[in-house]
Amino acid sequence: MFSVYSDEYYMKEAMKEAQKAYESGEIPVGAVIVCQNIIIARAHNMTELLNDVTAHAEILAITAAEEALGSKYLNECSMYVTLEPCVMCAGASAWAQLERIVYAAADEKKGYLRYAPDCLHPKTKIEYGLLESESRNLLLKFFKERR
Repeated sequence: MFSVYSDEYYMKEAMKEAQKAYESGEIPVGAVIVCQNIIIARAHNMTELLNDVTAHAEILAITAAEEALGSKYLNECSMYVTLEPCVMCAGASAWAQLERIVYAAADEKKGYLRYAPDCLHPKTKIEYGLLESESRNLLLKFFKERR
């Protein structure tokens, strides 16, 4: 099936989620999950609102996508996220067997590549750097305002 939407379109949708997080005082990370060219889940960080350290955008998006599909496996889905997943989120992605993860900015401090580069499902394809500067700038703005 041909899609008029591109990776950039889906990452911009993830950036809209990151902006929602920013506006609500959360670390501005957003995620969308796409299956057969349709966004089936959207989420942003909600750790402060839910008082839950596991309420990362990726975890919330994975849960919503599994609910939408009625399946615990997302092996025909792509996740677009504005920041490199942490080890927890990468592990959840592995268990969900995501087909593909596209992330914008690297996370040198908490990203999965630093601590567990082999934790993703072996079939998961990774791409990064799409809208990296936009994501990084929003994160830097957020942390500058709080220091």
